[in-house]
Amino acid sequence: MTTNLPPNPPPHPLNDESAELPTEVSWAAGDEATFVVEPADAGMRLDVFLAARFPDRSRSFLARAIDKGAVRVDGVQARGSLKVKAGSLVCFMVPAPPRAGPAAEEIPLDFLHLDDWMAAVNKPAGMVVHPAKGNWKGTLAGALKWHLEQQSAAGAVGLSTAGGPTRPGIVHRLDRDTSGVIVVARTEEAHHALAKQFERRTTAKTYLAITHGCPQFDRDEIDLPIGIHPYQREKMAVRRDHSTSREAVTRYEVVERFRGAALVRVTPQTGRTHQIRVHLAAIGCPVLCDSLYSGRAVIEPSFFGLPATDSRADGPLLTRQALHAARLEITHPATQERLALEAALPADMERVLTALRPR
Repeated sequence: MTTNLPPNPPPHPLNDESAELPTEVSWAAGDEATFVVEPADAGMRLDVFLAARFPDRSRSFLARAIDKGAVRVDGVQARGSLKVKAGSLVCFMVPAPPRAGPAAEEIPLDFLHLDDWMAAVNKPAGMVVHPAKGNWKGTLAGALKWHLEQQSAAGAVGLSTAGGPTRPGIVHRLDRDTSGVIVVARTEEAHHALAKQFERRTTAKTYLAITHGCPQFDRDEIDLPIGIHPYQREKMAVRRDHSTSREAVTRYEVVERFRGAALVRVTPQTGRTHQIRVHLAAIGCPVLCDSLYSGRAVIEPSFFGLPATDSRADGPLLTRQALHAARLEITHPATQERLALEAALPADMERVLTALRPR
């Protein structure tokens, strides 16, 4: 078996009993690192055995690599709990290291609340909450890091790390093109306390949506299970009796009716992915300009019959889904005070309402 070693490696400790483990060795992604288990290591768990040889990788990172089949012992794919035996050959196909957390970026933020335990922000439409594939820059997490690091220099705390390196402080999410209230945690204790509230559904969330079409009833409850869409991976769908389906309940109230549209106040009782968007589409009134569920990515003034001479017809009316997290009630993780965090309707949605209202 061919062993790929880093250029000019120091003597390997398994071949030199007087040497210490080579913490300076840097294994590149794709290298196959091989080790022979010495008698002194016999009986050690495989994940612990590897952790001692890769001190720059966390045990959780190594455990995930083992679960994905990156490690073979004597030619057989092994589990992290395997107790290694003297003389066994451990082969590890080194994966890429975990991506670091978001870089601090100087992006303006509208803070609704800020103290040493938590923060609340009025997230603008178009901003991704945390880094993910294809969206490593311009995130809320990166902007928060910059703002709160400025305070940290003066002795303030930063962001919770409970969500992992790429999700500092992130307790819940809003879709990229949904604007409005989002809270983040600044300590580990606050993170767990806030997350528990979302899990137990003791928060109260209120959204405002402009729908394409008018709901039949002035107020109603939509109780339809949501699961992964059968054909389009990026979408969710109403699905009954499917392994991915979960209970989903949304209540709504029509605030204002227009010709072919409505302003709706929505209070989701559960927190499924795309829940409001899927449920409103299911009753025939998708969120206006929702490219996934309404089929339109841009709303021009002509969509509402406005003539080109109308002053309201200057440019597109909307280029993102008309959904806004207007209010979030939550209990403060330290003081136990009930907070009501509110974000005013953004300018683009106000512009649509102005176009819809008769003069």
